[in-house]
Amino acid sequence: MASPRKAEKAAKPSKPKAKSAPAKNGKGNGKPTSKPAKAAGGRKAPDIANSDPALFDPLTPGEAADALRTLTEDKRVSSMAKVGRYRVICTEPLVVKPPHWMAGHRLARVVAYDYSTDRCVDACIDLDAGVVAHLELTKAQPMLSLDEEALAVSVAMSDERVISKLGMGEGPQSTMHYWGRTQADIAFTRRSAAVIFGRQGGHATLIAVVDLLDNQVTRVVPAELW
Repeated sequence: MASPRKAEKAAKPSKPKAKSAPAKNGKGNGKPTSKPAKAAGGRKAPDIANSDPALFDPLTPGEAADALRTLTEDKRVSSMAKVGRYRVICTEPLVVKPPHWMAGHRLARVVAYDYSTDRCVDACIDLDAGVVAHLELTKAQPMLSLDEEALAVSVAMSDERVISKLGMGEGPQSTMHYWGRTQADIAFTRRSAAVIFGRQGGHATLIAVVDLLDNQVTRVVPAELW
């Protein structure tokens, strides 16, 4: 006769699971839903809100001179300094955001026009390290510098054709960068300025185009024909 089956063990009643404490934000299991952002390598993200405000200050005369010296000593543009045919268009402070490696450095942007090679030089100078951190050489035409504007007016006012066409009380009203629209125009390939003449507060009467490379007037045009 077969042995009786062993009575199955009664299953133990399961204990109720303890509920997790409610989160402070009322959701989840009490753990914060987000963590402070971290940069690569487990480091804390840079705090751009507490950056040094002095980095935005205008360049001092000494800093502007150091920036230009550092640029002209660079081998890529040293020929520009040797020939001496260039104009500094602007020198201004430059600030970059983290995580760029230059963040927190005192930087200067220098834009110059090289007449000897007809090109624009746009550079970022790291004043702390004394190096050219970035350099662009293009055929772009930056705005006229104040020196170029003054030179253009001086050249135009010395031209006999301009003087002979000016009326009583007429003089230079403004100066703007000008480039020719056709290859037949000298200003199509050479950096030039247009000096606008007329009475103070009146309409323009005469336009003189000045070649800034050879410092000469190339065109004299009545304003109504411009």
